[in-house]
Amino acid sequence: MSLPLSLIRDRFIGLDTEYPLASGGVARRRYLDSAASSLMLRPAWETAEAFLKHYANTHSLLHHGARVATHACIWAHERALALVGADPATYACAFAGSGSTGCFNRIARSLAALRPERDVVLVSGMEHHSNDLPHRKHAGQVEHIPMTGVAPAFGALDLKVLAARLESNRGRVNYVAITGASNVTGIINPLKAIAELVHAHDAWLVVDGSQLVMHAPVHMSDGIDFFAFSGHKVYAPGSPGVIVGRRDLLIGLEPDEVGGGMVDDVSLEDYIVSESFPGREEAGTPNIVGAVLLGAALETLMQIGMDKVHEAEQAMLAPLLRELASRPRVRVYGDTDLARSPRTGTVAFNLEGLDHGLVAAALNDYFGVAVRNACFCAHPYVREMLKPELWDSTLDVELESGIAELEMHQGMVRASFGLYTTWDDVQALLAGIDRLCADAQGFRDRYERGSDGVPRHRGFSAPVETLFDPGRELARAIAGGRPESPARLKVGI
Repeated sequence: MSLPLSLIRDRFIGLDTEYPLASGGVARRRYLDSAASSLMLRPAWETAEAFLKHYANTHSLLHHGARVATHACIWAHERALALVGADPATYACAFAGSGSTGCFNRIARSLAALRPERDVVLVSGMEHHSNDLPHRKHAGQVEHIPMTGVAPAFGALDLKVLAARLESNRGRVNYVAITGASNVTGIINPLKAIAELVHAHDAWLVVDGSQLVMHAPVHMSDGIDFFAFSGHKVYAPGSPGVIVGRRDLLIGLEPDEVGGGMVDDVSLEDYIVSESFPGREEAGTPNIVGAVLLGAALETLMQIGMDKVHEAEQAMLAPLLRELASRPRVRVYGDTDLARSPRTGTVAFNLEGLDHGLVAAALNDYFGVAVRNACFCAHPYVREMLKPELWDSTLDVELESGIAELEMHQGMVRASFGLYTTWDDVQALLAGIDRLCADAQGFRDRYERGSDGVPRHRGFSAPVETLFDPGRELARAIAGGRPESPARLKVGI
């Protein structure tokens, strides 16, 4: 029997935190920044807290705590494989670093060493830097594949161009690196169709799943050779990144990192790498608590059912896109036809007459809506979508002031959903957008840009020390006091 989403939606730490508003009073924050990092699932946190009563290192089965820790880590790896539909006989799972960046650096180095004669890697033009720069660093040659459509309404990866590049580089393409879903627009790539093209040329498919795995079902059997995602984006902040890869490829590679736990024997002359997964890929003491957090969060998602998660999200995404399209001063980026270009609950937009930084600041300061702005570590993709409006602008880039103004407009605002997102949150965003559009000059007058380029309100501030001070909280804890529940924290100016 599946777990109803309604039983989980409000069980996240920090969801009810209240912050001060520039207009006076306080308001519960509306957290629409899940594409950057999701909030902590409270049941996952409580599972990890319960594990801490037994905490010990892994790599031993001879005392109770060590057995518990080892079992918990195995359980977490099994949850990761199950979530993406990976057959354990075909795929292995390993944890790495604090997100997918460490995973892709490992994958890029390893695959370059495995087939050095294949010196070309194809990467989409919509990638996050973490699934672009590692390939640039370690591959002999990287070629970027464009998207369908015309800026600013780009769609998914252009399969015709991909097929042509595979053919023109026949015998040289080592692998193709593609995001499952864009972290900017949420547009989902057709992974099965891409895999068929890639495998026809004896190349491998590497997928960045960080923006897909929390929003929609994933099936490694669609032809994915390597899949990586970040634990902090699936409701388990503090957990590791995840690599799921083909066993037959991994076993032929010397592990990227060496040390304790990944060897069967070591002598003064040599060492023997273990053939057991995940140990051979995880040198040293693992992030055991993070693994438990991650496993618990992934198991919760599976109990709800990723098809139901996706369905609930789409029920809010479609009307949000319609509402934004009805507002003439709002520009939404990426193809908004969901039948042609499916999306996750991530939307990037700009408001006419207001730069992205000011919009993000005002949504936070006046409406309690937390969004992200700028280029979202996807600079080439964002700038390509912005080119038409920047070409049409009246900015004089020959003047210093014109260059500064241009930099202010080289970015977007992004709202992104999580399991905890409700239609009330979406309505709060829309209400804030309407107010900003109705009084653009008034909001511009209330902000000034600091030397760091960040817009700040002229008469309102909430110093970070008043929101959270680690030293103060530590002193309270040492003295035996209990900090206020993070789910009910209220802060003042």
